[in-house]
Amino acid sequence: MADPTDADDPFELFDRSMGTGVIRDPYPRFAAMRRECPVQHGAMGARFGLPLPEAMASATGEYFSVMSYAGVQHVRLDGETFSSSGYAPTVGMLMGHSILEMDEPEHGRYRQLIQQAFSRKAAERWERDIVGPTIHALIDQFAARGRAELVRELTFPFPIQVIAAILGLPPADLPQFHRWAVELISITVDIMRGVEASQKLRDYFAGILAERRQAPREDLISLLVEAELDGQRLTDEEIFAFLRLLLPAGAETTYRSSSNLLIGLLSNPDQLDAVRRDRNLIKTATEEGLRWEAPLTGIARLAMRDADVDGVHIPAGAVVGVCLGAANRDDARWPEPDRFDIFRPAKPHMAFAYGAHTCLGMHLARMETRVLLEAVLDRLPNLRLDPRADDVHVTGMGFRAPRTLPVLFDV
Repeated sequence: MADPTDADDPFELFDRSMGTGVIRDPYPRFAAMRRECPVQHGAMGARFGLPLPEAMASATGEYFSVMSYAGVQHVRLDGETFSSSGYAPTVGMLMGHSILEMDEPEHGRYRQLIQQAFSRKAAERWERDIVGPTIHALIDQFAARGRAELVRELTFPFPIQVIAAILGLPPADLPQFHRWAVELISITVDIMRGVEASQKLRDYFAGILAERRQAPREDLISLLVEAELDGQRLTDEEIFAFLRLLLPAGAETTYRSSSNLLIGLLSNPDQLDAVRRDRNLIKTATEEGLRWEAPLTGIARLAMRDADVDGVHIPAGAVVGVCLGAANRDDARWPEPDRFDIFRPAKPHMAFAYGAHTCLGMHLARMETRVLLEAVLDRLPNLRLDPRADDVHVTGMGFRAPRTLPVLFDV
């Protein structure tokens, strides 16, 4: 967990680069921008006075930000016009050639190979043998205390522990592995640190991958080794690229989405009580949490040709930021969108993106959140926010989550 007193802490450096502690609530500004024009000319960071790094570089120097649900959906469904390839010179430099920067038909073939490792059978085994035990082991450490800080003690550590176990990594390697993962995605803050972390992760995975090719196990790396489609298998470099991408996608976003859901429920005790009484509401609560506070507020695409989105002309070569956070609170789609309400009519949201690049690990993320919430409700009776806690809230711009979540419960 980030230590605000440690200037060299990669967790803190990454959080600061994403506007944590500076941007409390971007949604009123998002709404005002959308009312002014659903497609804004210019990069998002400048609108908030932040030197936020751009994940894609525009060759023309032009940036646009799409703010409406309909506009985001348009961009996400038109992969020929709005390409993922713009990630190659930036994110691709670190991750390798991954699914993140692929367009069709390459993306579809690669995704089919990767998806074989995320079978229902594997998910059931992960839930039984890894996710549940990991979460309960963490709760064991504070269950008798009657109080806890749920971000530091539960929601932050559990996803990376789960990913490491699913990959079959030795538990002793976890602290260094986690540090490299965060340094990897902090390239815009410290480019050399990111490059070094990328190489260290490749070297680390190379030894493990060689072992799995000789003696496969039941872990995810072995499943990736054995995946085959029409005689095609994943190369070592393709596996390395996916594993690098899995770290921020599987750990960072899950920690943030589960934290955001908990703060939504704890801030609305009547809704928390309803979920406690009726566990069938866990699914709808999870989806509302993802809509209300998406862990990642935006992604980018590169315009391959001139196009119009929501009546705004976008020239070829421009970078198009799609603001998932703004789309998820579009009042044209959801009445009172700023209100956390698990009872609102269910509609698809954009937290896992949309279209061909819908998040590959969304089923795993939903399962992890369900298991977490079930464990919290079962083991922490009368769970409530600590009334002595000072101003608990979600923060950040690119990635959002509460920094702390102090709670009390009965023992």
